[in-house]
Parts: sequence; structure tokens; C-alpha cells
Amino acid sequence: MTGSDADRAQRERREADARYNRALTALDRSIVAASGRPLVREDFDNLATAVIVFLQQITGFVESSDRQIAAEIDARLEQLEAALASAAELRVQFNVLQRTVQALRRNPGGPAREGECTANSPAAASSTTYLAFEDEFRGSAESVAARVRAYVPIFQGASRVIDLGCGRGEFLAALQAEGIEAAGVDANPDMAAAARDQGLDVAAGDALAYLQACADESIGGLIATQVVEHLEPSYLLRLLDAAARKMRAGAPIVIETINPGCWLAFFSSYIRDFTHVRPVHPETLQYLLRASGFERVELRYSAPVPDHMKMKTVDLPAEVLSSSEPLAVAVTGVAHTINANAVVLNNLMFTHMDYAAIGYRS
Repeated sequence: MTGSDADRAQRERREADARYNRALTALDRSIVAASGRPLVREDFDNLATAVIVFLQQITGFVESSDRQIAAEIDARLEQLEAALASAAELRVQFNVLQRTVQALRRNPGGPAREGECTANSPAAASSTTYLAFEDEFRGSAESVAARVRAYVPIFQGASRVIDLGCGRGEFLAALQAEGIEAAGVDANPDMAAAARDQGLDVAAGDALAYLQACADESIGGLIATQVVEHLEPSYLLRLLDAAARKMRAGAPIVIETINPGCWLAFFSSYIRDFTHVRPVHPETLQYLLRASGFERVELRYSAPVPDHMKMKTVDLPAEVLSSSEPLAVAVTGVAHTINANAVVLNNLMFTHMDYAAIGYRS
């Protein structure tokens, strides 16, 4: 609602208030005039007229009051929406600035060696922006840590677990808390630095190069969460082949990614991240792990879509379902069709946002 709408509502309220007060005064005078003496027909007529006019003005008074209150609420909501929009912009800008300051503290901007990303270089600017993007959309470190902690039992008893694309180090910290030896690598230097700030063993670099530098059969477990969707197919094939060569027999591997079989996940989580290369279907990833030498490969789905976001079904009363009346039979048929379509759409659009392919080196 615009300022002129609010002004008009306030003006109408004042006018209705004045009419109400005049009608109330006229009613009061009629009552006073008829008091203290026997009433005649004219007194009844005057009182009746004053009451009717007064009641008419009550309606206008109440309606104008409602309009003014509604106008004030709309105006306040508009102010609140503007404030929230401004707060969201400030939050994003502050987060990017905070990550940039952290990068500058780690590297004040000395001369860069060939191929090195310094804090004030264009590459560093993009890496800090993406780190802030992760903060904004992937969730806080605490929420991510709570989610990936479900994979920790898979690596119980393992040694030298490698986290490819470890990001801010949430899973490495969870392994460390359980006394499991682990290290990580991330292509984003600021993410790697943020993980090292927590005392974690993390290198900045290419995941495939990192694996290729490891001795054969030296890795006791491998995990990559929300990574493979960033990779070209040929790179992913080489990565899985290297993982199979570098991992010990029986060592577990966990590859988690966005579930493109869930349309909501694809059209929100997947498309939103501008660094994604292509989605990987669950059956495709399961096949690739098997083809690369892993066995007992299973799919584990996570992050179910909340029920309130799913298609709703129609529940009919028992008497309608059991009735043989033509109208009831027709309504029941329509309800069954709607419910069947809701099930189909829920299975396509609103299942689980993420999945993991979990296997073991043969």
C-alpha cells in the first residue's frame, strides 16, 4: 500500500469519527430532551431517528477504523520487507568481507609465486566469494557437521581416511573427534585455509593430483561429499580409478551428491550453484563405483523433502466411499485419480534431496 492510500484511509477515519460524534451528540440531546416529562409520539420519533442515524454511523466508523488499521499494517509490512531485504544484502556483503579479511590475514599479499593464489589476486577474490556462497546456501558449519556425522560409523577402525573436496573441514573434524586419522584436500585455497585454522590436516590443490601422489593401497577410507557434481565425466572416471588403486582392500568409500532424481533438488540445490558441471544419477554413480573395482555398493538417501512441501492427497468420508449414489461414485473416482497423481508426482519431485553411493574396495 502506498503512502497516499494510508493518508486516504486516515482521512476517511477522521471523517467517520466526526460523523459518529455528531450522531452520538444528537442521540444524547434527544434522550435529554425526552427526560423528566411524559413522552409523546414526537419524542419517540426523534429518539428513533437519532438511534437509526447513530447506528448507521457506527457501521461507517467501524469500517473506516478497519481500513485504517489495515493500511497501517500494510505500511508496516512494507517497511519490514524493505528492512529484511536490506538485511539480506548486508549479510551477504558482510560475509564476503569477513572471508576476504580472513584471507588477507593468512596472506598479507606478498609476491606470488608462479601459479599461487594470493589474497588480493582475482582468483583469491573469486575463492572468497564462493566460500561466502557456501556459507549462505550450504548452511552453517554446525548444520553441515550434524549432517555428515552420519557417515562417521562407516570409517570406525579405519586409518588415513581422505576427504576429497573437504571444504571447511566439517567431516574431518568429526573424524578427529572420534580419534580417526584423516586428511583432506580442497581446490579452493580459502576453504583449505579455513579448515587448517581448525588444526586439520588439509592441503589446497587438485583432488586427482592429490590421490595420484599417494602410495598404492595406502588409503584406509575415502569420502567426497557434494563434490562429483562439480566434475567433468572424464575427470570423475580418472578419480574413481585412482581411488581404487590407492585404497586398501576392504576400505570404505562414500560419494555423496545432490539427488537429480528429485526434481525439487535439481531445480533448487543443483541449479543454484553456478560451479556445478552436471548432475549424477544415483544408478549411474552406483554403476561407476562397481565398474571401478568397488563391491557391496549401496545407495543411501538423505535429506527427505518435508511433508508440508509435498503434494497432498484427498481424504473422503467413509460414507462417501461406500455410497453407490452416482455423485458419490463420481467424486470417489476423481479423488482416487488425484491421489494416484499425487503419489506419482511426490515420487518424482519430492523424495530425498541428497544421496550417497557407499562401497568397499574389493
